[in-house]
Amino acid sequence: MPIILNESNVYTQLRDKAEAQLQAGTAPAANHWPVGVDALRLLHQLSSNPEKAEDALKLLHELQVHQVELELQNEEIAANERALAEGFSLYRTLFDSAPLGYLLVDLEGNVVQGNFAAAELFGVGREELEGRPIDTYLLAESRPRLLELLRHVAQSGAMASCMAKTGGHTQSLRHMQFMASLSPERKHILLICRECGNAE
Repeated sequence: MPIILNESNVYTQLRDKAEAQLQAGTAPAANHWPVGVDALRLLHQLSSNPEKAEDALKLLHELQVHQVELELQNEEIAANERALAEGFSLYRTLFDSAPLGYLLVDLEGNVVQGNFAAAELFGVGREELEGRPIDTYLLAESRPRLLELLRHVAQSGAMASCMAKTGGHTQSLRHMQFMASLSPERKHILLICRECGNAE
């Protein structure tokens, strides 16, 4: 369910926070948002006339509040970016270091990304995985089974699994289980693979 933000409430909260920081003397330093020349000129004109001095003070206060609001927004954006970077780093580490083979493949079965465990299971370097059809790592007899699994998951959206064999002249025979699920945006399939005792 989408979160609906009331913009007037957000603005009011931001303004109240800026006002409170100005009154307490804890407003952030105005490093990013210099006051424009036109605003300073108008402020000078108003303050030079005793009848307009009150207007000048109001304008100065509004400029200060607006500047603090911008600084607060800038701090929040920077904090959000740091949190996103930390979250991405955590999930990247989980993906890369998982004890099971993780593969992200497109709907045609080409590897988009794979982790270290998957590369080890197939006896290749991790960089060799990307862009290659996943079925090239299987024995010919197992390829149709895995491709059918991918087709089924792509069409139905349901999680499914199959058994297959990898190996050949360069590596020993391995019996593998592949578990597949469709990504939420329905553009990729996540494959989890692990070595098993039997392929059937």
